[in-house]
Amino acid sequence: MYTQQPVMERTVEQGPVTIPVSEHLFDEEVRLTGLTEYGVSWQALTSGQVDLPPQGARFDITFEGTFEGPKLKGKIAGVDFLRVRADGRFQLDLQANLTTEDGEKISVYEDGLLIPPDPDDETRIAQLRLNLSFTTSSAKYAWLNYVQGWGRGLVDWKTGEVSVQVYAA
Repeated sequence: MYTQQPVMERTVEQGPVTIPVSEHLFDEEVRLTGLTEYGVSWQALTSGQVDLPPQGARFDITFEGTFEGPKLKGKIAGVDFLRVRADGRFQLDLQANLTTEDGEKISVYEDGLLIPPDPDDETRIAQLRLNLSFTTSSAKYAWLNYVQGWGRGLVDWKTGEVSVQVYAA
């Protein structure tokens, strides 16, 4: 059971909130909008034209799109500070903001991994596995402060389109 705790002697009546494990929170549909490379070309690396440097690689990938679920809906924008480790693992480190249809702001932090497509797979679809945590001062959405989320998704490397399904953990 989740309940809001008093903050600085002020109590907001929210009542108990119960979020069942595996409850569907929302779906994200985003597109990649920008890429900063740090010495290695993303295109060359992901197409196999260059080898991963011994120290790995770093990319900043900006994105924006929409999210929609049974309890909230709106727009999402953020950046993934992606690291490709020396062992080839794609380590995700995302900071984003959700803006709900009613104008409220929710910060979301996501980490996890990207499983690149097999080089011989012509579909070029990668898989995502994510952990999510939320922060907001909005009384309406304060229940999210107590929710740990998990997500799974797909990335189309040809188009830069990403779809993620997010659930309560």
